[in-house]
Amino acid sequence: MNKFAKMHGLGNDFVILDWRDDRRRKVPEAAARRLADRRLGIGCDQILVLRACDTADLRMDILNQDGSPSGACGNGTRCVADMMMHELQQDRIEIETDGGILTAWRAADGEIAVDMGPVKTNWQDVPLASAADTLHVPLDMAGLDMAGLDYGGLDAGSLDAVCHSLGNPHAVVFVDDAERVDIERIGPLVETASLFPDRVNLSVVSRRDDGSFRMRVWERGVGITMACGSGACASGVAIARRGLGEDENRIVMDGGAVTISWNRDTSHVLMTGPVSYVATGQLSAEITALLEADNG
Repeated sequence: MNKFAKMHGLGNDFVILDWRDDRRRKVPEAAARRLADRRLGIGCDQILVLRACDTADLRMDILNQDGSPSGACGNGTRCVADMMMHELQQDRIEIETDGGILTAWRAADGEIAVDMGPVKTNWQDVPLASAADTLHVPLDMAGLDMAGLDYGGLDAGSLDAVCHSLGNPHAVVFVDDAERVDIERIGPLVETASLFPDRVNLSVVSRRDDGSFRMRVWERGVGITMACGSGACASGVAIARRGLGEDENRIVMDGGAVTISWNRDTSHVLMTGPVSYVATGQLSAEITALLEADNG
């Protein structure tokens, strides 16, 4: 119970706890915050808890840095898939999450691919607080005061988002230059806006000269991350829905690039990219005690 692994997908990093022998054990909020702390703990964007499962090869619970649950994590799924495929000596694996059962496999080039399931585009599924066309959701519906912030070359009043769900809610905003966007200040405002009752992940996206797309992300319950798998999927689908690119696009994040493919017939989204191992180890007695709290 006191062992851990750390992996990352393009700098989007995870502490992985293998609790397949205990389906009921919980991660208390204080323990989640300590594990994720980059000075006092191990440090990560999210915590992944592996459990035994009757309907798939295993179950993966996803926790944000603040201990709140997340329904989906594309990069985390690819990391766990690679780890478990090595252990089980398989080239394909099914992982149950709150967002459904996800299938992952080894791509021909050694990267890990995952089918993130169907994207949900109805406003109730995002969810939004009120009815809206999810292809064009004006951010002024959220009643945000974002005066004086840089929107990547656009006027604040012209900002609208493509909103949909991939197990967690996403808002994708297209700008002239994603590098300019003051996402550190805009991100928390959009995340907690009343328009998004479950909060939201914000991605800002601009087209690059080579035809790929630059994406920067603010993740709910986490903040700025080097990469976000479900955010890249959300951006890829938004690009296709808006007609700004093809149904397969290259998404470039701070930590690197993934390929996103959207099947219009099934609405399933595929993500392919690399994963990396960082460390395995044993948790300190102090962190172990935090994990054991409320589990007596």
